[in-house]
Amino acid sequence: MKVLIHDLIEGELLNLFPNISKEIKIVTQEEEIKKCIGCFGCWVKTPGSCVIKDGYGDVGKILGESEELIIISRICYGGFSPFVKNILDRNIGYLLPFFTIRNNEVHHESRYKKRFKLSVIAYGNDVTQKEKDTLSKLVIANGINFNVTKPSVCFADSINDIPRLREIL
Repeated sequence: MKVLIHDLIEGELLNLFPNISKEIKIVTQEEEIKKCIGCFGCWVKTPGSCVIKDGYGDVGKILGESEELIIISRICYGGFSPFVKNILDRNIGYLLPFFTIRNNEVHHESRYKKRFKLSVIAYGNDVTQKEKDTLSKLVIANGINFNVTKPSVCFADSINDIPRLREIL
């Protein structure tokens, strides 16, 4: 299974990918997402799931079963869009509160044995090379932190350029 997290407005995803596979679990902003409050309930009270009940707290479990996480996000100051960032923050329960060493750095241990591939499609016009470099470094860092098998990022000037990257979906 693949998981797709995206910040496109309603209908844009289907316009870009009218034949998107039904095998892909899509996470989109259908309702308001609440911000992570840093309570660590996802580690202590409800292991692997966020304690905030707004429909977005079980993405960590879904990632634990997936083969690939695909993110389509507008570039915001060298990072992900607020919605995508919020989804990633809210699913820290994908990891355990214990530490391990990866790439000579301290990271959290993985809760799940299965590892997934991370593919990011970042879009935005008037994005500087510095913003692209910053996002590329962020994707690599997220990949190390989430213990993925292969992080990658590609850039599109606008959402209309995303279909050129169709092979990911």
